[in-house]
Amino acid sequence: MKLSRRDAAAPDGRMPLMEHLRELRNRLIKAILGLVAGALVGWILFDPIWDFLKQPYTRIPPEHCLNGKCDLVVHGIFDGFFIHLKVALIVGAVLSSPIWLYQIWAFVAPGLYQKERRWTYTFMAAAVPLFVLGGGLAYLTMDKGLKIFIGLAPGDTTVLVGVQDYLGYAQAMLFIFGLTFELPLFVVMLNLVGVLTHERIRKSRRMLIFGVFVFAAVATPSQDPFTMLALALPTILLFEVAELLAFFHDRRIARRPDPYEGLSDDEASPLELERIDAELEKGDRAV
Repeated sequence: MKLSRRDAAAPDGRMPLMEHLRELRNRLIKAILGLVAGALVGWILFDPIWDFLKQPYTRIPPEHCLNGKCDLVVHGIFDGFFIHLKVALIVGAVLSSPIWLYQIWAFVAPGLYQKERRWTYTFMAAAVPLFVLGGGLAYLTMDKGLKIFIGLAPGDTTVLVGVQDYLGYAQAMLFIFGLTFELPLFVVMLNLVGVLTHERIRKSRRMLIFGVFVFAAVATPSQDPFTMLALALPTILLFEVAELLAFFHDRRIARRPDPYEGLSDDEASPLELERIDAELEKGDRAV
């Protein structure tokens, strides 16, 4: 029988390059199918979703709007279709975030040891709420950036904002905030699997804070000071929480007895034969 990718992999997670490419293809297909399913929901429920998405624009001051009413403008014949499509994709990406976030982690997890793969559920339990939290914060702050830049228009002018332009702005805000809030989680996961230590995080704190502010200034679509601070400050707070979790994890690991303590330089270290036998036996049962 043909072995599955997990069973065909070596106990330490290594596998041929072609297996990695096949796995990447399968993960992408699953993520795209999840996106399509969520987009169908967004297409069907377009009207209430659109009313929700346009609320930040309707909260801007009406002084520069036509007849004192801030409405979005449709410029082209086919814009109605593309508006529906873009809204559906935004909703699909949000609804399917548990699926594609899991596919990202599942692609990395087989390269980890068995004891490290157990963090998959921890990753998913934190990744989805963080993404939603970031998107929610973006939604609450979108009108602030709009007010700043639309307010800069001369008093004798009328601002006509196209629906496509507004959706592009909203989409960028939602996903930049959502994905940025995932970065501290990846720091925690890298610490849990032993790639990134708390000491290294502590030494890089100043550069990390500076990098967050630079990233927030460049990545936010409006690039106004309020939106930049709205993204940078919560992200720094999340990084501080990630550093604290890494500190407690490293301290707990340091308390464990070292199995290689007392071995001389020319003495062979003990092989973890029991663990390897267990992995091989599990693969045999799956055949």
